Amino acid sequence: MKAFSKPRRMRGFTLIELIVATTILIVLTFLAVPMARVTIKREKEHELRQALWQLRDAIDRYKDASDRGAFRTKVGSEGWPPDLDTLVKGEDVQGKKLKFLRKIPIDPMTNSTEWGLRSMQDDPDSDSWGEQNVFDVYTKSQSIALDGTKYKDW
Repeated sequence: MKAFSKPRRMRGFTLIELIVATTILIVLTFLAVPMARVTIKREKEHELRQALWQLRDAIDRYKDASDRGAFRTKVGSEGWPPDLDTLVKGEDVQGKKLKFLRKIPIDPMTNSTEWGLRSMQDDPDSDSWGEQNVFDVYTKSQSIALDGTKYKDW
């Protein structure tokens, strides 16, 4: 006669174990989503800083070339570029084009190439451009940065 053996235990997860594991996954997901949003925003802020630096550097190089007399500028412009397109198209210098930008960078906050412009004659806090020249650029985004400042004030 065979001795009765204990029934083999079924292998697998219980319903309680599955519920606990699912709950843990849901909690971790809810914690990861805000962190991902902050990471994406931080990356866009970095891109904005890079784009502003490129534009401002090109404006300064245009001004330096103008001050050296490399090309003629419009009276009253004080040597600043008339618009951003001029930085891309360039100026004629002894039969050659002197270009300052390859292309106008995309504003990562607005996803467009339209930037806010300021001329020397404009009020520093003004959002309207007097169209005399381009002294500075800013984003048209009204959003707030991670550090609490407005992007347009960068």
